[in-house]
Amino acid sequence: MSSATEIEIAVAARAALGEGPTWDPASGRLLWVDILGAEVHAYDPATGRDTVLLDTGQHVGAAKPRAGGGIVANLRDGVGLYEPGGAFRWLAELPEDGRRGNDAAVGPDGALWAGSMSYDARPGEGALRRVRPGGEVTVILDDVTIGNGIAWSPDERLMYYVDTPTGRVDVFDWDPGTATPRDRRVFAEIPPPGEPDGLTVDADGRVWVAVWGGGRVVCHAPSGAVERVIEVPVPQTTACAFGGPDLRDLYITTAAVNTPPGVEHAGSLLVVPGAGQGLPAPAFPG
Repeated sequence: MSSATEIEIAVAARAALGEGPTWDPASGRLLWVDILGAEVHAYDPATGRDTVLLDTGQHVGAAKPRAGGGIVANLRDGVGLYEPGGAFRWLAELPEDGRRGNDAAVGPDGALWAGSMSYDARPGEGALRRVRPGGEVTVILDDVTIGNGIAWSPDERLMYYVDTPTGRVDVFDWDPGTATPRDRRVFAEIPPPGEPDGLTVDADGRVWVAVWGGGRVVCHAPSGAVERVIEVPVPQTTACAFGGPDLRDLYITTAAVNTPPGVEHAGSLLVVPGAGQGLPAPAFPG
């Protein structure tokens, strides 16, 4: 079991709701968002500099690199594309009163798998959608409360998914031919305190889960058994991803919302150097 002393402060921030760390190999930077701050950040570990890459003007649940440069973003009102110079256009407008985009990931099929939720986290008001590079939208799950972490196994035969209030990580069989998940089942239960939030899968098929309200990241073996627990000095631990040039450093986002006064690093970007071996995240085509 790991301890909080292994964790370093990469960016001493006060993000209201930090989320979605993603390594961008093209720029050598880690992308992450402050959902409620409507900001996309880029952190350069070589210089230690963190910059606000985009002010999205509306809440942004996730931001992922595009293959041709720029960003695809899961926003409050749908999925949008940002050019390298900042120009914006909608890929799929999906405005829904009282709802916003949440976590998202680029799948092996090249689509953005985009979660959503209602602002008051009403049961069943969110969804998981597949948004293809041409703008076609398919609702995959329509009875979601807080659509959260999503990732695929190294052999692309399994898809992992979190609907936070269920308290578990689910797994689907993944058909590469149709890019359709099927046979949903429980992969791992996340016991209190806290609930599962964002997740990532490493090169050995381990599933690393950030625990919201639990101040920890839990590493599960491919069997679902707990292999490692990293205690985090912020209770609102939101997501994790491997980054750095060799994808061996585990970056962890945190949130300042719903955090008791006096928690020093709430909203900061944290890092555990040499935690494991990550997988390259696919870029969104275009």
